[in-house]
Formats: sequence, C-alpha cells, structure tokens
Amino acid sequence: MLRDLKPTDNICGFKVRPGYYQTDGATPVRGGVNFTISSFYATSCTLLLFYPGSKIPYARIPFPDNFKVGNTYSMIVFGLEIDKFEYAYSLDGPNDPKKGLIFNKDMYVLDPYAKAVTGQSGWGVRQPNTCVYKARVVFNDYDWGNFKAPRIPMEELIIYELHVRGFTQDLSSGVSHRGTFEGIREKIPYLKELGINAVELMPIFEFDEMGSYRNFNGEQLYDYWGYNTVCFFAPNTSYESDHRHHREGTELKKLIRDLKSNGIEVILDVVFNHTAEGNEKGPFFSFKGLDNNIYYMLTPDGKYYNFSGCGNVLNCNHPIVRNFIKDCLRYWVTEYKIDGFRFDLASILGRNEDGTPMDQPPLLKSLAFDPILGSTKLIAEAWDAGGLYQVGSFPSWNRWAEWNGKYRDDLRRFLKGDGNLAWAAAHRLTGSKDLYDPSYRGHNASVNFLTCHDGFTLYDMYAYNQKHNFRNGWDNTDGADDNNSWNCGFEGETSDSYINNLRNKLIKNAFATLMCSRGPALFLAGDEFCNTQFGNNNAYCQDNIVSWLDWSRKEIYNDVFEFFKYMIAFRKRFRVITKNRGAATCTFPPESIHSAQPWKTDFGPESRMVAVMYAGASETVPGIDEIVYFAINAHWEFADVELPGLPTGYVWKLYIDTGRESSDVIVEKNNVMLYDRRIRMQGRSVIIAVAEKVF
Repeated sequence: MLRDLKPTDNICGFKVRPGYYQTDGATPVRGGVNFTISSFYATSCTLLLFYPGSKIPYARIPFPDNFKVGNTYSMIVFGLEIDKFEYAYSLDGPNDPKKGLIFNKDMYVLDPYAKAVTGQSGWGVRQPNTCVYKARVVFNDYDWGNFKAPRIPMEELIIYELHVRGFTQDLSSGVSHRGTFEGIREKIPYLKELGINAVELMPIFEFDEMGSYRNFNGEQLYDYWGYNTVCFFAPNTSYESDHRHHREGTELKKLIRDLKSNGIEVILDVVFNHTAEGNEKGPFFSFKGLDNNIYYMLTPDGKYYNFSGCGNVLNCNHPIVRNFIKDCLRYWVTEYKIDGFRFDLASILGRNEDGTPMDQPPLLKSLAFDPILGSTKLIAEAWDAGGLYQVGSFPSWNRWAEWNGKYRDDLRRFLKGDGNLAWAAAHRLTGSKDLYDPSYRGHNASVNFLTCHDGFTLYDMYAYNQKHNFRNGWDNTDGADDNNSWNCGFEGETSDSYINNLRNKLIKNAFATLMCSRGPALFLAGDEFCNTQFGNNNAYCQDNIVSWLDWSRKEIYNDVFEFFKYMIAFRKRFRVITKNRGAATCTFPPESIHSAQPWKTDFGPESRMVAVMYAGASETVPGIDEIVYFAINAHWEFADVELPGLPTGYVWKLYIDTGRESSDVIVEKNNVMLYDRRIRMQGRSVIIAVAEKVF
C-alpha cells in the first residue's frame, strides 16, 4: 500500500528521505523515485542523474550516512519525472588490486538491477570510447489480462532454439519488423504450423554487440550471439522495434503473451557464468565498481579466473551473488512469465569461491527448491570451459535437466555409420538411463539434441567434414574440431543429385531419431528447411547471412519442412514415445530394444541396426494399446528386419520409410501393412511402424 511520504532532507536542491531498503534498483513511488543499491566494501555512494543522452551528470546526490542500513544505500528522491533523467552511481572505497578491491569514485557504475540500459537501442552503432552505461526507470504497468500459462510437461517439450535477430533479419523472412521481438511475433503462425511447443531464445539480456567489435577483411564482426551480459534485469533494447523510452520490455511481454496464448512456452538462455566486464583489461562499469572481489572469482593475487573462456567468472556461490541470481530469475518469472531457463556453461554455477567443484552447490540447490521457481524448468549446459564436464552427474535434486551432450555425440556418430555404437544409440534413444538413473533423476533429465547454435546446422552436418570458420578472423582455429559430421562425398554445396538426395535422407533420419527419443527434444531454428551456415560451426560474430535464416530455402527444401511437421505431429500424437505409462495391457514393457531380430540385442562392433519399441495403454481409447516401433539402419547396405509379434487383433502398419523416394517417405496414408512382420530396410534409412487394431 502506497503512503504519502514526506521529505526529511534537502540535498543539492533535491528533497529526499530514506527509501525502501528491500526494493533493489530504481522504482517509481508516489511523488518520486526510490533508489536502492548495496555494496559490502564501499565507504560512500553517490547517485548520479543525467539528462537523457548526456554523458555528464547534471546532479550528484550523495547518500547521507543515516540513509545507509547495513551495506545498503536507499533514498527516495522527490520531484523526478522518470522520462526526463537517466542515472548511474559513483562508489568510493578501498583500492588494493591484489586483494581484488578496485573502487574508483571517478567511474560511473551501472545499477545491476536496472530494468533498462541507455545507448543500446541501435544495433551495430559503435559507441565512443567515453561511453557510459546508464540506466532508465521503466514503467511496470503491462496488463497480462486473464492469462493462463500452457504448463507443458517437461517430457513433451519440442524446443526450437532461435536467435532473436537472426530469425527474421534477412529480407526473405517477409516480416515488417526484421530482427526484433515483434518480428518473431509476426512468425507465430509459422511456429504453430511447424508444431513446436517451446522456443528457447538465445541471450536477450542487455548486451553490447560492439563489445568485441572487429573488422576482418573489410567485414564487421560483432558480439552477435550475446553471451556477454551487460545487465541481467534489462531486455536487449536493440531487439525492440518500438524504442519508446521507459517502456522497455513491453514488446517482449507482448511476444511472450502471444506465444503462450498459442501454446508455446518461452525458455531463456541465460549467462550467469561471466559478464561483459572481462578481465583486468576489460571495461569497468558494474560489478567491478560495486564489489569486484565478491562478484568475481579471483586468484590469490587479485587476477580473474577464467573458467568461462571469456575473461572472468561470476562468484556464483558467494551468498551475495547467489541472492542476486535468484532475484534475477524470480524477476523474469514473475514480470515476464518465463517458463524456463537454459543455463550457459552451468558447471561454473557449481564451483566454490576458489574455483573447485562442489558436491552440493548452494546456488543450484536454492534454485531447485525456490518457491517462486517451483514450476520453472531448469536446464543446465552441464560443462564449462575449465574442463568440468558433468553430463549425467550435474547436481539435480530431481529438478535440474541437462543438455545431453552424449546424446548429440553418440547419435551423430551412429547415424553416419560409425561402428561399435549400437548399445550407446539404444541408450540414448530410450532416455539415457545409463546416465540418468530414473530412481533419482526421473524421466525428464535428458534434453536430447543433435544441433544447437554452437556447431553445425543439421544441413551442414551432412554437407561438411571440416569447419569453415575463416571469416571469423582466427585462421580457422576457433570452433570445435570434433563435429562427427559427414559430407556425403563432397565438401559443401554440389549439384550432384545423388549426394543431395542422400543428404536430405540423412537429415530426415536424424530428425526422426530425435522425435522418437525419450526425453525433451531441442533443435536449431532453420534446420526444418536446411538452413546453412556454409560450414561455419562457431558463427558467434557473424551478423549476416551466415547466421541469419534464409527463408527462401523453405521452398527449395519443402519436402524436408513437411517431414519435420509430420514428425513433430507424430510425436505429439503418440504419447507413448514421450511418456512412460507402465506396461501395456498386452504386457509389453514400456520400452524395449531390438536388433534385426525381435527381442535380440546381441550387438557387436559392426552392428549398425538398432530398433526400439514403445508400448503402453492408450490415454484416449480404453482397452487399446499404443505400440510404436522405430528402427535405424545406419549401415550403407540393406538389412532384413523382423518386427516383434503383436497381440491378437493387431498388425503393424508402416508410417515412415526414408529408404523410399523423397515424395514417398511418409507412407501412413498408403496403408502399407506388414502382415508377416518383415521389411527390407534400405541402407542409411529409418522406419516407423505403429500397431493397428484390425479386429
């Protein structure tokens, strides 16, 4: 309940009084603005007010000593109109770099709880070296109306990873507001047609795309992906088509509302492992000016640990940093209705203050049990750049899921025909229980994927044997070398129809495999129409057609697009794939593994044919079993396959056979019945059959 507060002091011509100490950031209150900021080691703090666009403050208002409670400064400044000023802070304190203390009262400090950052709305506009990050106060009056979240079960997620700018920036996207949140909103009918039920947005927290600006061979290179956060509470204003100040976030909220109203959840890719301040040579604009030795992991001589590969590491398990991260996630869940988070290089979040891995990391545990985040999906990229690889062992409390990097690696190799991988492929298809014991990890810990922003697109996975990253400016030394890809006999684009047909078949094989695997599924935007990055597997700096989706390929590869649509619908239609409902009424187990002979799993080093059968009672038709058989023949030669026998009254009906001509791959409507349970699988093909009750 708002109260009519009275000023108690007059400082530098401004009427002020002590503020709300438990309300971080800058918040409008009746008659003024409340400013609250905390620093453990600072000896003084001054509020700086700027005219919009100015780099020199028009007012400096020091916090009186009696306005400080503990380590928190809070002050209400009366008479401020929020559309007529910007703000920052100046903090003084000890300066002893070897102890990590680097206070400098002459430097301007950005409020870490700022809801909008100035000077960032124009993409690719290089700020002068004297640029100062400042914050704006934001109206928080968006009306969500009678809003209901989709609340999609974890196991049913089909996640579509996209880059806000790259998704619609190319003219071929056909939208009016290219490269923006609004551009995505224009594409919602397309997303509904495709059938995905979750989008994972690559970093949307405020970042400076010019932070690593370079020029290579006449091309401008940017911090395009955005994995260098400037401010964790502010959406990236360059992703907004409407640049009205103090309304930052409204366009994003409209997008989220409309996505969720259409049954599509929103997951954010968040970067809490490091910030854009870098190491000793990096800029000084936020945490360095607050409490450098608290917010960052420092070596004994005050240098920055670098488990992120980006210059610094956030000290995530310090109580102050831990609370900051929790505050941030709570804010995005309550104010933006976010459904889940994917944590970049999440193993860093489990390191102690000295960098050592922890068995029970306080941050991860507190997020797992936080009441506000209770229904929020938590997904870890379970490794970091310091060599800590935790796929299958990430601390979870039965709450954390993981990007299953072993799913990607094992199935990429198996699908291209590598040997000695049949058992590994079988495990990955059926939920990777060898990694995620269901007794304490449940059935949803493995987020399965074959492609993501980091690496080859699905098309490039079958068009390139080697990475082609020369345009990045590092002489092709950046990016991973272990791509587990195969170019089908020619590197890059070719007019050879045999190679192109083979590539299309392998793409369909891969996506069918993903859709028929137990666990949440994720794929990269554009894979559904064979988008290419021309062999670049680390396009973090490419703000051009290398990273932008080329929507004209949707017409060229329409058969692939239609196949993706079909397989997504198939996965939704046959819930037995995604949900373990116990044994079927016919006593088939919920899942079973087969070779070319039913129930036999005598896989050897040369075995390249694996099948899995899912079975369970139908959720919609009482007394009916739902039974799906999925098989991969990754060998280059045909395989004679016998399907398992079915209960009386059931017969196998063929739904998919990628060994057929491209136009005949989807065979469901052709009523191809396998009465003798036998089929000859062509080389490098997959089949899907469903048990049909015929009498």
